[in-house]
Amino acid sequence: MNRRSSLVHRLTVGALLVCSTAALAHGPTPQKAQESIHIDAPPAEVWQIVGDVSALADWQPALSAVHPSKNHDGIADETGAERVLVFADGGGEITESVDEYDPERRYMGYRLLREDPSVFPVSFYTATIEVKVADGGSEVVWKARFYRGDTGNFPEEGQTDEAAQAAIHGFFRNGLEALKTRVEGG
Repeated sequence: MNRRSSLVHRLTVGALLVCSTAALAHGPTPQKAQESIHIDAPPAEVWQIVGDVSALADWQPALSAVHPSKNHDGIADETGAERVLVFADGGGEITESVDEYDPERRYMGYRLLREDPSVFPVSFYTATIEVKVADGGSEVVWKARFYRGDTGNFPEEGQTDEAAQAAIHGFFRNGLEALKTRVEGG
């Protein structure tokens, strides 16, 4: 290998090492989740339950209660509402804020305000839930964009992208199945 070729080789190897190190040190990437379910009931009936911002614990089995945040006296079904979700296993809490509330469209958008990755292994999320007309009944679609609980380059076990995916998908899937059972009376 001549001197010029050796220099080019070393520069190329050095650039590859820098690029591969940078790729490992990028931190978390945004994750997405979506779950949906068909419910044999009119959308207006399903929205009566889903659109009640304070009643999520009534149909979401992962929760034991929903309270207004300390910033609010009550939880209104409107944009700007804040709610504290109390988890059934161990009673940990997270706080959410409703960013968009549209009863005519049967749509709500909300986000995580105060996290607790030890309870729910995400550090931030935005989510939407919508009730649509579908096949003589309703389709409820729940979506989220989120980041894992540990946003460092080398996340702790249980705070990885996979753990966050499992938590969000499980929360949505179990909630939608319980909602279906409640609405359909089964």
